[in-house]
Amino acid sequence: MSTPPPVYARLTDHVVAAVRAAFPDLDALPDVQVVRSKPDFPSDYQTAVAMQLAKPLRRAPRQIAEGIAEALRARAADLVATVEITGPGFLALTLSDAGLADVLAEQVASPRLGAPTLVGTVVIDFSSPNVAKQMHVGHLRSTIIGDALRRIGSFLGHTVVGDNHIGDWGTQFGQLIYAWNHWRDDDAYAADPVAELERLYVKFHQASALDDALNDAARAELAKLQAGDPTNRALWAKFRDDSQHAFDTVYDRLGVRFDETLGESFYHEMLAPLVDDLVARGLAERSEGAMCVFFRDAAGEDTLPPFLVQKKDGAFLYATTDLATIRYRKERWDPVRVIYVTDLRQRLHFQQLFATAAKMGIDTRLDHVWFGLMKLPEGSFSTRKGNVIALKTLLDEGEARARAVLEARNAEQDDALSDAEMDALAPMIGLGAIKYADLSNHPQTDVVFEFDKMLALNGDTAVYLQYTSARTHAVQRKADAAGAPTPADHPVHLEAPEERDLLLHLLDFGAAVHGAWENGRPSDVAHYLYQLATRYHRFYAKCPIL
Repeated sequence: MSTPPPVYARLTDHVVAAVRAAFPDLDALPDVQVVRSKPDFPSDYQTAVAMQLAKPLRRAPRQIAEGIAEALRARAADLVATVEITGPGFLALTLSDAGLADVLAEQVASPRLGAPTLVGTVVIDFSSPNVAKQMHVGHLRSTIIGDALRRIGSFLGHTVVGDNHIGDWGTQFGQLIYAWNHWRDDDAYAADPVAELERLYVKFHQASALDDALNDAARAELAKLQAGDPTNRALWAKFRDDSQHAFDTVYDRLGVRFDETLGESFYHEMLAPLVDDLVARGLAERSEGAMCVFFRDAAGEDTLPPFLVQKKDGAFLYATTDLATIRYRKERWDPVRVIYVTDLRQRLHFQQLFATAAKMGIDTRLDHVWFGLMKLPEGSFSTRKGNVIALKTLLDEGEARARAVLEARNAEQDDALSDAEMDALAPMIGLGAIKYADLSNHPQTDVVFEFDKMLALNGDTAVYLQYTSARTHAVQRKADAAGAPTPADHPVHLEAPEERDLLLHLLDFGAAVHGAWENGRPSDVAHYLYQLATRYHRFYAKCPIL
């Protein structure tokens, strides 16, 4: 069940009733939408319903608006103070002070502060690092955006399954096993397993570029692994377990959790039967020795490039694994929605994947929440080039810079923070700065990674929001100490425009959260919170509270 936030629900009900009263012979109502007015618009809310009705009623929009406005003034006086007609026929609605206070109280009393209640299971596939590689800043966006969506979906009532689909199978493991057997440094591995595995990976690619015979040797090690060779299987399990431990250390620092971690290896035995099923159902066909899914319209024209699910040598691909994953998730959780959070380079892959799933009869809503790349000023990150900044290094740097800011504050103010307080605050401030620097950007924009910009602790930043939160809690503590009445016992009196502006923005919370969820844009919530903090500081500066 999904319902609009209280203010929009009540205004929409009033508008619908007014339309029916003004035009009782109307056969069918359009989709009536009430939206927040733009900042320079002389009202709180507006609707374009009169223009929607112009064609079926064969009247001018302003004439239609006059009839609706008259009915609204008679029916919605408890909520709406004024109804004006603007432009070509917009209805501009301004809430009364009493109506604003009433709908705000209703929203505060609702279980999700005015956001709709959603049901069903949703799977979110995010982060997905590769075994034997350090998590670097390129993993930040999928991890942070995916976790934000997991939190938003859970808040709205969904049962959310966060699934970390790690890369733990494939060609690279033959390369790693060969490199391990020939070049490993046991002391380095004991000190930092993933860093040593990454060094071996880079070394293999450097060496194989000069000697192609190494690639044949790596393929032989991979074949042994896939055939179940005990030695290679044990090495693979060791690489996977030690990598997972390193991942979990980073996730703990980020405050990110998963409900499921199933790597590509989990689905390996499902791939051959899956391809056989696709062929048996006529969904895949052989082309130049490989097995492909084709996408053609009624005229036989290709609508997408072919989706390769098995190479001519019999090897399977990411596409095959992803199809097996969709089928497994459907059978296990029967989700109403599956969200994949990856960078923009995989857009075509997911278009093909979703189209193939539809051919297979899977009716689950499948969404690709894609984001722009995180780059260095000189270009993209690459493990092979060795220009990757480890995510743990970024977190250390964020904490160090936050501590430096706190130490500078101590030098300037009398109420110095203790070492224990700085130990507690520095990680929160540093991590908040890093997360917010990502979440406050629209996901689909590229982010050029620069320490100074990402870790700036002023302006539209996490620190500004953290400071605002601290200020509101300080006011509440003072109110409690003074025995001030609780908000529930104290009626709302609007005396300043800053008060009204703040309360109207509070009413937009549910719409902001729901919009962020539907559109896969946590940045909508970040933007809402920044605007809320800005309005609160204006209110705090102009209006006495205690």
